[in-house]
Amino acid sequence: MEFYQARTMLLVIFIFPALVECKVRLYNFRVVLTNTTKLCSTKSIPTINGKFPGPTIYAREGDNVNIRLTNQVQYNVTVHWHGVRQLRTGWADGPAYITQCPILPGQSYLYNFTLTGQRGTLLWHAHISWLRATIHGAIVIFPKKGVPYPFPKPDKEKIIILSEWWKADVEAVIKQATMTGLAPNISDAHTVNGQTGAVPGCISPGFTLHVESGKTYLLRIINAALNDELFFKIAGHNITVVEVDATYTKPFSTDTVFIGPGQTTNALLTADKSIGKYLIAVSPFMDTVVAVDNVTAIAFLRYKGTLAFSPPVLTTTPAINATPATSTFMDKLRSLNSKKYPANVPLTIDHDLYFTIGVGIDPCATCTNGSKAVADINNVSFIMPTTALLQAHYYNISGVFTDDFPAKPPISFNYTGNNTAMNLKTTNGTRAYRLAFNSAVQVVLQGTTIIAPESHPFHLHGFNFFVVGKGLGNFDPDNDPKKFNLADPVERNTISVPTAGWIAIRFKADNPGVWFLHCHLEVHTTWGLKMAFVVDNGKGPNESILPPPSDLPTC
Repeated sequence: MEFYQARTMLLVIFIFPALVECKVRLYNFRVVLTNTTKLCSTKSIPTINGKFPGPTIYAREGDNVNIRLTNQVQYNVTVHWHGVRQLRTGWADGPAYITQCPILPGQSYLYNFTLTGQRGTLLWHAHISWLRATIHGAIVIFPKKGVPYPFPKPDKEKIIILSEWWKADVEAVIKQATMTGLAPNISDAHTVNGQTGAVPGCISPGFTLHVESGKTYLLRIINAALNDELFFKIAGHNITVVEVDATYTKPFSTDTVFIGPGQTTNALLTADKSIGKYLIAVSPFMDTVVAVDNVTAIAFLRYKGTLAFSPPVLTTTPAINATPATSTFMDKLRSLNSKKYPANVPLTIDHDLYFTIGVGIDPCATCTNGSKAVADINNVSFIMPTTALLQAHYYNISGVFTDDFPAKPPISFNYTGNNTAMNLKTTNGTRAYRLAFNSAVQVVLQGTTIIAPESHPFHLHGFNFFVVGKGLGNFDPDNDPKKFNLADPVERNTISVPTAGWIAIRFKADNPGVWFLHCHLEVHTTWGLKMAFVVDNGKGPNESILPPPSDLPTC
């Protein structure tokens, strides 16, 4: 009855979000197993409340959000509220063994946080093992009541969640890969709002986006895929990008959206074409030799009044290795940088960090070939602790982690050159980098060509950052900073580091706690492509992390 009452209250609040102002948003999330059929095959998947994708969280800027998560499956579970700043509330961030211990079967935990200074589209997803394959959903943060969008008000809003689908049990896929030391099997299809559309050998109706002529729609596009960066395209229509990762951008028109795992893009679509049915295509991007799921997800945009069985207007998808399309899209992204929404880029730097990212091979006596694939930052492959880092930091528990993560690569070499003769072995450790409160940080994420170069979508918990520069090849510390955009760089929480290239980001460490930085390709996170920042408390309670909640799970 308690769960039913909570849902009923949410309906009153959120069916009419413009009419009702509520400071506390309450949700009950139950992790349950749900039988689901796709690709003409049925399996049981972990979901939230039996939904795939899961329920949408609606709130306003400034609201307090309470989500009671009850674990009713056999797996340990945590959920991350991807992109939520979590100012002083790191206990609610969600990554297992970083900010909390997992929620065990039969247990529950109340995630309690406030949406401070944020409005737009984010996502939530499981943050342990590969459970986020099916445990994910949208977060929609409306502006404060009476505050308009800084773009033409749409007639309607539509959520579009992109994801991947495996016929096999996803947890079995990663378990097998871990045992063998080899790369995990790729997914079998991509999905749009949980539907694959027609694929070879299996007929499926797919998702339909219904529109009316002359109306404008705000598309809230989310990439919840585990391992694939994606292109999104609607036949015959351009859309106008107005926001990424819940930060407003200067508007620009495009026919193709490039979106990495964990990223969101808000775009205006005006239904100004002839009445009919138009193909929506979601296809992968991969500009190197790494295997990828190359099945295109098919959906349709359908105008009101379209005759039944009308043939669709088709489109061509970008080539799978269409690097220029990704660069063009990323280069157009600029912060709105208005008086109300300024781009407060740190201009002076306290910590100048240079992180090389890539993959390697380490010995593994129990693996098939006596070795295993690993991934690393500055040659450190991160080892997950058995006590949550935030707990160890808060209570000053020794032996859980060290704060000596290297600021530079241990060995300097031609990172994007021919590295076939390089030693592929990495070091291992649970190592963090310590930051004083409010210090200004610059991180250059440098791709490498060891084994294979690849595009890496990197996500920073607890902060937004400004993308001040990017390039191909090796970062030049003398000349590249001269070309940095310090006026209106895009602000986001997840950014793709180009294949055999680099990205420079800046942020202010104004959020005390322990914050994860990792590749958002789940395969690379599993292999150790991750680290953590420890941000010390500042002066007084308003610059200090809050005490842990009484129901915080224990390890």
